[in-house]
Amino acid sequence: MRISELVRASAFSALVAASLLGAAGEALAFDDKVFDDKTGVKPESSPWAVFQFGFSAYKSGHKDQAVEAYRYAAENGQIGATWKLARMYAEGDGVAQNDYEAFKFFTEIAEQDVEPGSPEESYVSDALVALGGYMKHGIPGSPVSANPVAAQEYYMRAAANYRNANAQYEMGKMFLKGDGGVKASVKQAGRWLQLAAEKGHAGAQATLGNLLFESGKVVRGLAMMTAALERAQPSDQPWIRGMQEEAFALADESDRRTAISLAEDILTKGNQ
Repeated sequence: MRISELVRASAFSALVAASLLGAAGEALAFDDKVFDDKTGVKPESSPWAVFQFGFSAYKSGHKDQAVEAYRYAAENGQIGATWKLARMYAEGDGVAQNDYEAFKFFTEIAEQDVEPGSPEESYVSDALVALGGYMKHGIPGSPVSANPVAAQEYYMRAAANYRNANAQYEMGKMFLKGDGGVKASVKQAGRWLQLAAEKGHAGAQATLGNLLFESGKVVRGLAMMTAALERAQPSDQPWIRGMQEEAFALADESDRRTAISLAEDILTKGNQ
């Protein structure tokens, strides 16, 4: 083990040992297959085992210990630990919120050569979507400036290679507006939105429903917007509700009733 790794292992072990006492007297499980109370993390310790310890520490509320465990595991090749660190920094979860730190961790993940269908696919897919969001808006006070073309490339990779519903939704919006260097195309937008909608993405369902409504498919479009409103997260409900209510006001009474019935079928049977 290199000197730097020994230092990291010793520091981590000391922190783990301290956590056994816990401010509230709560103890964490100490795995003697992974840790040695004299020498620290054993040289033969599996990064996966350290990652699991970090997960247990996180679930127990010991997020400072979890961060150290995740760092050790990430430095030794655990992509899941790198992803967890990225999410914690992005959300300010157990650490000071820092989008640029999150960006760097997400970038490490995105650089991994992970085949579609592999167990680590979800980490890369989510990282690509996160990077797309950062590149779309930039990160104030950091070297990361807004770059819509780069954002589109991240989204496209996640949408095409990993079939990520959030990325497919973002691609649909880009084709609707002609953003990110792509030519505006309702047909291409509809294709990506449909793929995301089929996976239950409420934003995609609402946007696709509005396109259908505006193209004359009143009942189907209104039904999709109504179902999407029921499924949407609280943060998305206001804009979906505004879109749905505007369409509802324009539809006649017969179409409204039929659409409500169809929306119930979509919600119960999953039909689009």
